[in-house]
Amino acid sequence: MTNSPSPRPWYMEPSVIIIAGCLIAIIGFGGRASMGMFNKPITDFHGWPRETFGFAMALQNLAWGIMQPVAGAFADRFGATRVLMVGALLYAAGLFLMPFSHTPGLIYMTGGVLVGSGIAVASFSIVMAAFGRLVPPEKRSWAFGIAVAAGSMGQFIFAPLGQAFIAAFGWQSALMLLAAILLFIIPLAIPLSAKADNSAAARAAAGETDLDLRQAIAKAFGHGSFVLLVLGFFVCGFQLAFVTIHMPPYLIEHGISTWLAAWSIAIVGVFNVVGSYVSGMIGGRYVKRYALSLIYLGRSIAVIAFITLPITPVSTLIFTAVMGLLWLSTVPLTMGLVTVMFGTRYMATLYGFVFLSHQIGSFFGVWLGGLLHDIYGTYDPVWWMGVALGLFAALVHLPIREARAPAFTPQGAGA
Repeated sequence: MTNSPSPRPWYMEPSVIIIAGCLIAIIGFGGRASMGMFNKPITDFHGWPRETFGFAMALQNLAWGIMQPVAGAFADRFGATRVLMVGALLYAAGLFLMPFSHTPGLIYMTGGVLVGSGIAVASFSIVMAAFGRLVPPEKRSWAFGIAVAAGSMGQFIFAPLGQAFIAAFGWQSALMLLAAILLFIIPLAIPLSAKADNSAAARAAAGETDLDLRQAIAKAFGHGSFVLLVLGFFVCGFQLAFVTIHMPPYLIEHGISTWLAAWSIAIVGVFNVVGSYVSGMIGGRYVKRYALSLIYLGRSIAVIAFITLPITPVSTLIFTAVMGLLWLSTVPLTMGLVTVMFGTRYMATLYGFVFLSHQIGSFFGVWLGGLLHDIYGTYDPVWWMGVALGLFAALVHLPIREARAPAFTPQGAGA
C-alpha cells in the first residue's frame, strides 16, 4: 500500500508564490524609487553640492549592477528565498544608517554601496527568475510583466509615501521608517522556496543546457545577440536613473510645485503598471526586439517634446504618463529575450550581467546629472544625451536574433 503524498502547505501554492513575489517587488523597488525625494532635503541639511547626493545615488546604481550577477548566481544555486532575506537586511541597514552619514564618504557607503547591494540581492530580478521556473513557457512573458508591474506599483506607492514621511517626521525618521518596511521582505520570501526546481543546482531539466555556470557565462558573451542586448540595456539605465533622481528638482527649478514634483515619480509608477503588464503580453505574442526598439524611440520623442515646450503642470502630467508607459516595459521583453536565447537554468545569472550594463548606465545618468548641473546650472545637456542614447538603443536591438543560442541547446552544449 503506497502512501499518498502529503498536501503541501497553503503558502506553497503557485498563487501564493506569485502574490508574495509581487509584494516583494512592490517593497523592494518602491524603497529605492523614493530616493529622489531625499535629494534636496539631504543636500540642504548638509550644505552639499547637488553632485554629492547624485554621486551617492550613482554608486547605489553601480553597486546594484555589480551585485546583480552575484545575487543571480546565488539564486540559481541556492534558490530565491535565502538571497532575498539577506538582501532585505542589507537594504534596510543602508537606509537606517543614512541619517548618521554626516560626510560625503559615509553617504557614499550607506546610501550608495550598502543600499545598492541590498537592492540587488532583494530585487524583482530574483523574483522574476523564480517566476520563470514556476510558470510554463507560454506564460513566462506574462509573469515577468506581472512582476515588473508590481515593482511599478511600489514606485507609485512609495514616492509620495516617502514625501509624506519627510513632511510629517523629517527626512531622518523617514529613512528609518522605510528601513522598517523593507524587513517585511523576509517573511514574504518564504513561499518562493516552494519549488524544488527553484535553483540550478540540480541536474539540468529537459530542454535545458548541461553547461556549468562558468561555461554558460562564457558562451553567452560569445553570442552576438546577447552583447547587443547588454549594450541596449545600458541606455535604459541611463535614462531611468537620471529621471528618477533629477526630475523632481528639475521640475521645482521650472516653477512646478514640490507636491507635483513628488507625485511626478508616482505618476510614472502607476502608468508603468499598465506599460509593464502590456509589455509582458506583447512579449508573449510578438517579436520582442521590435517592441524594444519602439520603446526606446518613443522615449526619445517624449523627452524632446518635454524639454523643448514650456514646462507646465499639464506638460508634466502628460510627460510622466507617457514615460510611465515606456518606463520598465523594457524589462519583461529583455528578460524574455534572455530566456529565449539561453533557457531558464542560468536565467538569474545571465540577466544579472545584462542588468549590470543597465546599472552602469544608471551610474552615468545620475552622476552626470548632478555634475553637469553644477557646471552649467541646468539639466539640459543630460536630457539631450538621453535622447541620443535612446536613438542608439532603438537601432542596436534590430539585429538581435530571437532564437535559442546554439551552445544552449542540449545537443550544442559543447559547441
